[in-house]
Amino acid sequence: MAMHQKPVVLILGATGTIGSHIVKELDDKEVHLRIASRKQDTVDQLRRDGKDGVYLDLDKPETFALALAGVDRVFLLTGYSVAMLTQSKTLVDAAKKAGVSHIVHVGVFAEWDTTDAHFAWHQMIEKYIEASGIAWTHLHPNMFMNVFTGLYIPKNFTYTTYWGDRRVGYIAPEDIAAVAAKVLFDGPARHAGQHYWLSVESLNGEEIAALMSEVTGLEIRCEDKGLEGFRQLIDSLISQGADSWYASANIDFVTQMLDGRMSYMSMVQNDLPYILGRPAKTVREYLTENKSALIASAKNLQ
Repeated sequence: MAMHQKPVVLILGATGTIGSHIVKELDDKEVHLRIASRKQDTVDQLRRDGKDGVYLDLDKPETFALALAGVDRVFLLTGYSVAMLTQSKTLVDAAKKAGVSHIVHVGVFAEWDTTDAHFAWHQMIEKYIEASGIAWTHLHPNMFMNVFTGLYIPKNFTYTTYWGDRRVGYIAPEDIAAVAAKVLFDGPARHAGQHYWLSVESLNGEEIAALMSEVTGLEIRCEDKGLEGFRQLIDSLISQGADSWYASANIDFVTQMLDGRMSYMSMVQNDLPYILGRPAKTVREYLTENKSALIASAKNLQ
C-alpha cells in the first residue's frame, strides 16, 4: 500500500448534499481525499478520474477494512433510518482497528436529555464515538435550509408548516459542509473534543412565508396543518419507501415541538464564524439563491 505524506481523509456520503460540498472544499487542500461509495459504478468512475475511490457499504461491515486502511480522519454521516445505530457502531469499531485518529460526526441540535427518538439515536452514536478512544468532533446543525427547496417548498402560493407559531433555527447545508471540511483539514490537534453548534437564524412559519414573498415577488401565505397534517405527510413518505421507524420518530418531533419539550430548537447558537472566520449564510440569502425554484414551485410550474 502506498504511503501518503498528507493526512488521509475518508468521506462517507460523498455524493450527498453535505458530502459533495466537503469533497469540493477539500479537493485542492493539503490532504489525501478518499471518497467512499456503496455503488461500484461510482467507485470505478472515481478511479478513472484519478480519484481514490473505495467501495464501502454501511450495511456490509466486511467492506470497511480496505476502505479504512491507512485512513487518518473520517467524516461520518449516516442515512436517515434507525439502521444508523448499527452502521455507526460497526464503522467506529472498524475505525479503531484501522488506527483512525479523528472522527468528525454530524449529529443533531438537541439538549443532552432529549426524549425524541431520532435525536436520541444520534446522541447514542456520539457517546459511542467518545467511548472509542478516537479523537472526535461533533457538529450539531439545526434544521437544514434546503427544506425550503425540498420537503417544504411552497406550492400553490402556500408555505406549509406543522408546528404552529413555534420558531426553528436554520443552517445552510453548504455551511455545515464548510465547517466539516475545515475541521477535517485542521485535524484533531485543533478540534478534538469540540461540540460545534450550527443554528444561524430562528424563524416561524409566518416569517418564512413573508421572506419567501419578498424574495420571489409573489404573495405566499403560511398554512399550519398541525400534527394531523404531519401524520398524513409521514404516511405518504412511508408509502414512497421512507424508513418507517425514522419517519415515525418525526411525528414525535412535531408532538414535542407543539408541547414545548423541544423549545430549544428555536435557539440561535452559531459557532461557524469562530471556525471559518466569516458569517454564515442567512435564510434570505439561501432563498434568494434558489429564487427560480421557489417561484416555479409556488406557481406549479414544476
